[in-house]
Amino acid sequence: QVQLVESGGGLVQPGGSLRLSCAASGSIFSIYGMGWYRQAPGKQRELVAVITNEHREIYADSVRGRFTISRDNAKNTVYLQMNSLKPEDTAVYYCNADIRTTIRVPASDYWGQGTQVTVSS
Repeated sequence: QVQLVESGGGLVQPGGSLRLSCAASGSIFSIYGMGWYRQAPGKQRELVAVITNEHREIYADSVRGRFTISRDNAKNTVYLQMNSLKPEDTAVYYCNADIRTTIRVPASDYWGQGTQVTVSS
């Protein structure tokens, strides 16, 4: 079994910063893309940022220049540094990873449980 555990969410004032972490554990052969998605109340889940296993980064237009995604392959961990936060960034943030558990099966998508980020004064 594979688990993704997020941490780092919370309440922050507009203009503030937060750093999210997501650690993958369990039966892992290889991790390919890792990323962050978010879902605000009444809205669909949307991509925030993804990073390939070669560290190529892709960002949503709404966060480019404010958020930075990174990963530590030795720790099976992906991070999301969020700066200049706005009230519209308020959402539950979910970690996602494309993980291969053995060499015999293709990779599958795994999700974390989500962490709440609230930007409010």
